Amino acid sequence: MTYSISGFFEWLNEAHSIAFPMFYDAFDRNQFVTGLRYTALLAILSMLGSLAVGLAGAYLQSSRKWLPRVGIAVYIQAFRNTPPLIQLYFFYFALGPFLTRLLELNDPALSNVTWAVISLTLYAGAFNVEIFRAGIEAVPETTVEAAAALGLSRRQTFFRIILPLAFRISLPALNNNLVNLIKTTTLAFAIAVPELLYASSQIWSENLNTLEMMLVLLGFYCGVTGIFILLMNRWERAISIPGWGRAS
Repeated sequence: MTYSISGFFEWLNEAHSIAFPMFYDAFDRNQFVTGLRYTALLAILSMLGSLAVGLAGAYLQSSRKWLPRVGIAVYIQAFRNTPPLIQLYFFYFALGPFLTRLLELNDPALSNVTWAVISLTLYAGAFNVEIFRAGIEAVPETTVEAAAALGLSRRQTFFRIILPLAFRISLPALNNNLVNLIKTTTLAFAIAVPELLYASSQIWSENLNTLEMMLVLLGFYCGVTGIFILLMNRWERAISIPGWGRAS
């Protein structure tokens, strides 16, 4: 007798009313896989974007001109001190229609997925700016002076000397922020982005299997964040500076 995964879960539903339809129903499977794809898209794009924002913001914080420093300070305070769901609503329900009217478009200027990526990027980026700033300030002043003595410009010193050291120092805090960002992608549910929580809610509303789908969601996010933390910790040990910070 041959057994299959789909057959087992179909039997589990018929015999014990324990429903995991994404394993045996093609329509629900398609919804679930689509949710996985959108969750991965949101997480990857917002992580990359938030890292770029964090690096740019940390660099501008050290500018000799007051305007970039004030602008970054206002940005950090605005995004660190307001809930990410309100930020998402502001971008999608307030800024989105305003931009559409301003450009005199018939269709929305940006999709809900794009607004979700922008909102998550700016939210996590505000924390990344502070994380990188702390890492930059932890670089010894003597190292900066040595770079200047060798004739490196301010920009060369930042990108070739300060930033590589600051990144290693910032990695533990950065790890925590990126893990939080992965979990925060579920907020995109609020503007109908078909990510994993949205897809799961569609499945449990059709099959009345809320408990099973919530267990799947909990298991998925525990597994994904656990793997991510493991990989980041291994990377942290691999690039750690001997004698500085946590022992390798």
